[in-house]
Amino acid sequence: MATAVQKVALNTARDIPFNKLILSQPNVRRVKAGVSIEELAESIARRGLLRSLNVRPVLDAEGVETGMFEVPAGGRRYRALELLAKQKRVTKAQPVPCVVRAADANTTPEDDSLEENEQRAPLHPLDQFRAFQTLRMKGLDEDEIAVARNVGVQVVKQRLRLASVSPKLHEIYAEDRMSLEQLMAFSVTGDHERQEQVWESLAKSYYQEPYQIRRALTESSVRASDRRAQFIGLAAYEEAGGVILRDLFQGDDGGSLQDVGLVDMLVAEKLREAAEAIGGEGWKWVETATDFPYGPHVGIAPADRRGTAPVRRRASHS
Repeated sequence: MATAVQKVALNTARDIPFNKLILSQPNVRRVKAGVSIEELAESIARRGLLRSLNVRPVLDAEGVETGMFEVPAGGRRYRALELLAKQKRVTKAQPVPCVVRAADANTTPEDDSLEENEQRAPLHPLDQFRAFQTLRMKGLDEDEIAVARNVGVQVVKQRLRLASVSPKLHEIYAEDRMSLEQLMAFSVTGDHERQEQVWESLAKSYYQEPYQIRRALTESSVRASDRRAQFIGLAAYEEAGGVILRDLFQGDDGGSLQDVGLVDMLVAEKLREAAEAIGGEGWKWVETATDFPYGPHVGIAPADRRGTAPVRRRASHS
């Protein structure tokens, strides 16, 4: 004899006036996370309430329904609606879509709250990236995207930065052949061909740490902490058309200057100007360089008198 399949009973859904809802004390979410209540309220005002509240009837001492409903799951949405009501942007009797748990349910309000929060599966970072890209193409800025997707602005910036990574590497990551930390390391440059070359090289070795990826991608650049970069200044470099690679995922000491040739040219120009200025003080000769070998010489002094680049000079006896 075949065993009868037990049917699953689903909770009913209905609109309940906001002033008939109260926040349940057993809500398990205590620590603030994600966007603020103010930002969530603005999102609801703009797009409406996309997820129903999970509620259950409030019973009196005799176990009779009072007409009120507690909200054990959806507390942040409730508070956002409460803020909109205080601002008179929604009425106190505004119908709110709710999923109603039966009064005699065999679970507690704490169970409802915990279950809803634990069942939330976070979007895969690539799915987040693609969703954020779509919103960016629609004209939203990073702050607006953060509110729309209920995440922090820094998360939006980091995910959008993945646009600089080769689509080929996106697929490798999607296939779990690369970690998110490795994928993020590739964002220090927008050169897809170079990214793919580095991955192909590292994939054959045991050395695939994110810092090794960053080092391989920036080995032909000049760090912002390099004394040549400090000597000419980042503003002058960018004004001359230079590009600075910046890492949104970890401290990068100001980034890396990608055009090494431009850095050397600007350094040479500034040293030449310094040499001309010093030569006008009466020195017989002035020699400039980014560095001098150790050895005997008449004297070493900074080209700009701040120690950023060496100048060797000799006093005139005439």
